[in-house]
Amino acid sequence: MQPRMGGIIHANIPDVETLFASYMPYVVGGGLFVPSKQTVKLGEEVFLLATLPEQSIKIPLTGKVIWVSQKQNGIKPQGFGIQLGGEKGVYFKTEAERLLAGLKSEGRRSYTM
Repeated sequence: MQPRMGGIIHANIPDVETLFASYMPYVVGGGLFVPSKQTVKLGEEVFLLATLPEQSIKIPLTGKVIWVSQKQNGIKPQGFGIQLGGEKGVYFKTEAERLLAGLKSEGRRSYTM
């Protein structure tokens, strides 16, 4: 995932392992953790362009910051999590869950909980 540029955060999710580590299914409407050194505040609305594994389409997402990890902790990178919103958020959630369907969580790492 890339840093914020000109007010837009780019979140390239290159593979299913990264998607598994980043996606937060327990968040109402779906959530996404974005590894970043960008300073954000809880409750702040952010805009990002995200790509999913094996897709080149950039999905414009908006969301509210619901999680902030101010510094790297072991395998968990610095960054923030957003609660997805809007039609594109629903699309991203549906596609992410389709790509992750059937994956076992045992032995897989998450950037959040």
